Amino acid sequence: MTGLSKLTGLSAALALAAGALTFSATAGAQEHSFKMATGWGGGPLMEIGAQAFADRVEQLSDGRIEIEVFPGGTLGPALKVSETVQQGVADMGHTWVGYDWGIDPTAVLFGGFAGSFDTERMLHWLYRDGGADLQAEWRDEKFNLISMPLFIRTSEVFLHARKPVRSLEDINGLKLRTAGAWLEISRGMGAAPVTMPGGDVYPALERGTIDATEWGTLWENVSPGFHRVTKYVIIPGVHQPTAPFELVINKDVWNSLSEADQQIIRDAAFMTTMNSWLTIGQEDAKAIQFFREQGNEIIELDPEVQYAAREAGLAWAEEKAADNPWFARVLESQKAFADLWSDANKYRNVKVRGQ
Repeated sequence: MTGLSKLTGLSAALALAAGALTFSATAGAQEHSFKMATGWGGGPLMEIGAQAFADRVEQLSDGRIEIEVFPGGTLGPALKVSETVQQGVADMGHTWVGYDWGIDPTAVLFGGFAGSFDTERMLHWLYRDGGADLQAEWRDEKFNLISMPLFIRTSEVFLHARKPVRSLEDINGLKLRTAGAWLEISRGMGAAPVTMPGGDVYPALERGTIDATEWGTLWENVSPGFHRVTKYVIIPGVHQPTAPFELVINKDVWNSLSEADQQIIRDAAFMTTMNSWLTIGQEDAKAIQFFREQGNEIIELDPEVQYAAREAGLAWAEEKAADNPWFARVLESQKAFADLWSDANKYRNVKVRGQ
């Protein structure tokens, strides 16, 4: 037998042994069937978020754990997924944590707002600097839910608009759909914001009920068809430099899982989150050309608007931290992380002429 043949034979033997061990470990493991509520009717949030997570869990559990994913509004209100899960109507849910900012504004620190850092830094803060642990502790204490990151965006589009928006003057009186902290912050900058589920945005734009909307990133906003009812794409998303989403799980459901199955859930959520970031980043690069081809005009916000939005976001955060211990705790963690990374642009980025 040659050396290669010996290695091949050894590999086969090890593979058989591993398979036997896996079978032995899973043969008596419990099967589960869960219902997942979401805030989405479709698109990337569903396809590479909620449904991709469910598929990954089924794969990692060898089919023992099945998760049926329901569109927004099916099991409960699309903007109240955490409540639907808390009440046991759904076993788990996929949502944007910032939707719960009205209950506790700390939610927007985990979901991203005008004062947040970018997605690369947010991922590092969540997974390597204790951010995800803080989120889990906060959700447990305030909502009696299990929580972990699931899906993350790059910077959003600032607006898909029926009229051009460049300056602070253009924002004054603008009727826009938004959610989270930007409702308050944009109102302070002179806008007239409202909130509504994603499925209601297109008809509101079409009828002219609103002048503009923020929703997702360039690529994510292709599937809703906003380009058909608006002419202008306003960038960058200063209101939302990053947008982590969240998996929430009913505590009784979580406690019914073995430690091994709980780890499967964690692993599937992490894999789905990292894949969503990579996929959206790549597809955004293609999508800007799509909007140009549809006849949309791409407008970059005046620098004064970008500065003003971030400054307004940071001022809003300091105000909320003054009388909210949880908000103050999370904000201090993010500030410390930002200080740690303060030199990152110097040692990570090489200046390129023309950029």
